[in-house]
Amino acid sequence: MVKFIKRCYVYLIFVFLYMPIVVLMAYSFNDSRSRGTWGGFTLKWYVELFQDRTIMTSLYYTLLIGVSSALIATIIGTIAAIGIHNSRGLKKKMLMNITYIPVLNPDIVTAISLMILFVFAKVRLGFLTLLLAHITFNIPYVILSVLPKLRQLNIHLYEAALDLGATPTQAFWKVIIPEIMPGIVTGMLLAFTLSIDDFVISFFTTGSGVSTLSITAYSMARRGINPKINALSTIMFVSVLVLLVIVNLRQEMEQKKERGKKNGTKKQNRSYSPEFDNL
Repeated sequence: MVKFIKRCYVYLIFVFLYMPIVVLMAYSFNDSRSRGTWGGFTLKWYVELFQDRTIMTSLYYTLLIGVSSALIATIIGTIAAIGIHNSRGLKKKMLMNITYIPVLNPDIVTAISLMILFVFAKVRLGFLTLLLAHITFNIPYVILSVLPKLRQLNIHLYEAALDLGATPTQAFWKVIIPEIMPGIVTGMLLAFTLSIDDFVISFFTTGSGVSTLSITAYSMARRGINPKINALSTIMFVSVLVLLVIVNLRQEMEQKKERGKKNGTKKQNRSYSPEFDNL
């Protein structure tokens, strides 16, 4: 009975969280503009969505900012993670605390701080400031994605590569990077997802003529609920869901590979006989 109550409680929570999204997705296919009546199934709102020049321009900037910020943040975050991992003592603790602050800090505080910084530096708000803002809040998430892989890394691999004749650069690119690549890819996908999803920071750091999908959806909602918003929200939700599924599948595959390696090592150890040491 207790298990049944627990399951019902969990199901109710998921229904409460995802039912509004399901309703939104359903009304994106509603032929009627009214939210109270069902006028039949249609795809015209999706057609009108892709014919809307404002939305298509916002989609262009969203993808451009998302891909660019994710790539740059991944490069900077990976280098920073390696530096933090190789640090020791108080210095490492301070760097980790500095990394956690942007993650725990409310978006509104980060957004206003960046806006004031750009205004103080006399940088015109627009594409550049929006890109810099997205890179800034994405870097900590990349660092936190790469650090676990660095902790799992065998500390003797780099030294072994040097002993075998590799240069420090070759050892880094051919030994270290492949080992931590799953964390790098996860961090990049997470950064891209967060960039697409962001609204508050984008709203405060962008200028006229540069708008992301979240800002465009907010502007459209202020003028009244347009069925194209439902279609746009559905596409954004499905896109983020697909990225999250990819990330989770990658993590599951990595865990299976690690378990396979551990099981293989155990079998080799069991098949080893100390009698061969006497030969």
